[in-house]
Amino acid sequence: MADQSVHFQSVQVQYAVEPDLTAGDFIDVLERSGLAERRPVGDRPRVEAMLRNAGLIVTARDQGRLVGVARSITDFVYCCYLSDLAVDRALQGRGIGKELMRRTRDAMGEGTMCLLLSAPKAISFYEQAGLKRHEQAFLFTDLE
Repeated sequence: MADQSVHFQSVQVQYAVEPDLTAGDFIDVLERSGLAERRPVGDRPRVEAMLRNAGLIVTARDQGRLVGVARSITDFVYCCYLSDLAVDRALQGRGIGKELMRRTRDAMGEGTMCLLLSAPKAISFYEQAGLKRHEQAFLFTDLE
């Protein structure tokens, strides 16, 4: 995917697929977005593994500074799980998160199911973005 720019009120956001995103940049935007409270940002090797093992990382940068990221696990043909969607709090409400989701979806193959799990505080964002809730989701992390 080629770099593309979108202008927002004195902010010029450039979007790109960035498979080599650094852990430092990723942790920084997680902290500035509020998502760090639910991610293992204090465990750098784990964060590095999260980035290394992601199938797709779409970034949003303003003058080189990372202001948003969408990190997904995917096979590009059947399913895509958008695990992390983070936008700097100072730039939220400008369409960056929605554009990151759009570019993630566009990078998928035809017919690929794209899904995410929402933090409670983000539910209204996803509803306003027009996402459809799926009632058949289950967590099996603690399966005995």
